[in-house]
Amino acid sequence: LGMAAPAALQRSVVSPAGRHSASLIFLHGSGDTGQGARAWIKQILNQDMAFQHIKVIYPTAPARPYTPMKGAFSNVWFDRYKICNDVPEHIESIDSMCQGLTDLINDEVKNGIAKNRILIGGFSMGGGMAMHLAYRFHQDLAGVFALSSFLNKDSAVYQALKRNESPLPELFQCHGTADELVLYSWGEETNKMLKSLGVSASLHTFPNLNHELNRTEIEKLKSWIVKKLPIEVPKAN
Repeated sequence: LGMAAPAALQRSVVSPAGRHSASLIFLHGSGDTGQGARAWIKQILNQDMAFQHIKVIYPTAPARPYTPMKGAFSNVWFDRYKICNDVPEHIESIDSMCQGLTDLINDEVKNGIAKNRILIGGFSMGGGMAMHLAYRFHQDLAGVFALSSFLNKDSAVYQALKRNESPLPELFQCHGTADELVLYSWGEETNKMLKSLGVSASLHTFPNLNHELNRTEIEKLKSWIVKKLPIEVPKAN
């Protein structure tokens, strides 16, 4: 018997106002949904994060038993032994989700969007997932963003980059100094490690921000998105 193909990830989509020429995949934090992340950003901005030419996709992680919640089911991209940066990664669950998200990227490519016109990122665990996906499996993406996120000290991402020769997607990272769940120092250490391995990475620091998003941060992110995925000017023949 062949393995059943994993079901396609549910997704909430903000369509571009004009011609679709680039795509953005936003991965929610643990326990949230694609709709939840979209609604949260909409509430902060008083409108959807929308663009003239970029389709914004908010997929939902399937529910699975989550160890930090004593094995209760939660919408998480992968399992963790605990929320801490000096434990091993739960690589099995990370890798199986990389497959599901690769299908999502491939859907965009089938729609005629080049890989270098696709950005991926997310909040908290979503940003961690995005770094695994881009730096281990999809180094030809336009860029990666990680908001209040971190990688474990011995991350498979670091191992992959040690062996890497090709140009890498740029990383846009944001982190609040008052974050009590994902410590600022974990985000900072992730940034330094990735830089030392050849990633062009920026870290935007938000004083007094806890484990949350704010308007300044999302506006900064939007400017970066448009810089990485500019509107394509039709070429004159």
